[in-house]
Amino acid sequence: MALNRRYNKTENYDIIFATLVIQKETPKIRVSKESVKRFKQRVRELTSRRKSVAMDRRMEKLNRFLIGWLGYYQLAETPSLFKKLDAWIRRRLRMIRWKEWKKVQTRYHNLIRYGIKKGKAWEWANTRKGYWRIAKSPILHKALDDQYWSGQGLKSLFSRYQTLRWT
Repeated sequence: MALNRRYNKTENYDIIFATLVIQKETPKIRVSKESVKRFKQRVRELTSRRKSVAMDRRMEKLNRFLIGWLGYYQLAETPSLFKKLDAWIRRRLRMIRWKEWKKVQTRYHNLIRYGIKKGKAWEWANTRKGYWRIAKSPILHKALDDQYWSGQGLKSLFSRYQTLRWT
């Protein structure tokens, strides 16, 4: 992490200070692209499908990381970035949940339990599409929506950002 060095790659950025970018033309504080890459890599490690970790334990570790990361970047003026990262994190978690449900019957019953009609639930429970693709499907997005994840204990970057910025 380079502190207080010139960023000579483009003319649009003036200074990168502790991975926050201060722009020349419109002086706003932004999160650098490298920081977003490191953030996503760390979230991938915490939400890896390879490790069989209970969802509450995984959520606890993820929340700890999210709160700390946002505490560092709370001065950034990028609410849209935090919305996008929230959506990406929820997609990662939907992917994990779908993999946990493994069998067709389990998927079918869980989709019905979360409000999907029987025909659509059976159709999507039998799909052969990959986990990441299914995580973006409208059916799984409806079944495991934002309200579901907040009920599971997931902290939202965007809502936390709003409370930190306006208090």
